[in-house]
Amino acid sequence: MRILVVEDEKKVARALREGLEAEYYDVTVAHTGEEGFYELNAQTFDLIILDLMLPGRDGLEILKTARQRGVAAPVLILTARDGVDDRVLGLDCGADDYLVKPFAFPELLARIRALLRRGRPDQVLKLKIADLKMDLVTRRVIRGGRALQLTGREYELLEYLLRHAGNIVSREMLARDVWDEAGRDATTDNLIDVHIARLRRKLDDSFDVKLLKTVRGVGFVLTEGEA
Repeated sequence: MRILVVEDEKKVARALREGLEAEYYDVTVAHTGEEGFYELNAQTFDLIILDLMLPGRDGLEILKTARQRGVAAPVLILTARDGVDDRVLGLDCGADDYLVKPFAFPELLARIRALLRRGRPDQVLKLKIADLKMDLVTRRVIRGGRALQLTGREYELLEYLLRHAGNIVSREMLARDVWDEAGRDATTDNLIDVHIARLRRKLDDSFDVKLLKTVRGVGFVLTEGEA
């Protein structure tokens, strides 16, 4: 899940990034209204956390313009303005929720999960193969009723494999789409192999049925059957 944080207070922005990334969200941070507006037009996000008082374009202007342009992602306003009129104005401009600073991070996470569940009705929020389940909202991964403890990179790798379940995923695909590398080289290949090995241990070692298979010379596949 990709989240855009538009927040000019750098300490708050850093804390949000670190906290959300610890929950395995993919976070982009913008520190000004102009930067936030650019990111909204350049990328697609699953949720937006938006401060109102920003240098350049203010949050309400960004919100109104985004809605006019068809941006459907849920928007959570995060601001020090706690007046009723401010809340009503924000919601009327297209916000989905409103949280006043200072806030408790667990409450923010709960609101994010609620907004993502409501999200776009066509969005797939759970991935599954055999007894392996991934919930993209809660970020939980369960196999055989047992929760798997994954690092952020392992989670991204498994999500990618699940989205391509049954199909061979090449190292070129992983380098480009998971590692964001324009080209593949020996260093990236080594990183991929190390993370695949670690993921395989967590995913398969304790189970009779092995899901993650290597197709020699080609790549990897997540499947119940033979590779």
